Amino acid sequence: MKVRTRMTGVKQFLPLLLALLFVPVARAQGTAEATYKAKCAGCHGPDGAGSTPAGKAMKVRDFHSPEVQKETDAELTDIIANGKNKMPKYSDKLKEGEIKDLVAYVRGLGKA
Repeated sequence: MKVRTRMTGVKQFLPLLLALLFVPVARAQGTAEATYKAKCAGCHGPDGAGSTPAGKAMKVRDFHSPEVQKETDAELTDIIANGKNKMPKYSDKLKEGEIKDLVAYVRGLGKA
C-alpha cells in the first residue's frame, strides 16, 4: 500500500515540476519576442528578413543569411549592445539578460 501511495505522489508531482521548469523559458521567449517587436522589427521585419522600407533603405542584413548565422552569440551580443553601422546601441536600454534572450530569439528567426 505504501509503494502505491508513493507512486501516486510522484505521478502528481512530476507534471507540476515540469511545468515549473519550463515556465521561465516560455516567459523569457515571450519577453524576447516583445523586445524584438518593440526595438527591432521596425527595421528587421517580423521575420528577420529586413524587407521593411526602413530595412531596405538602411540595407540591414537578413537574419537567415549565412553571414549572420555564422556569427557567434558573442558577436551578435556585441552588435546589439554597441550598435553597428546605422544600427543604434542598446546597452543603455536593455539589460544584459535581455540582450542574451534577444540573441537567442534572433537565432530562432534565422533558422525559421
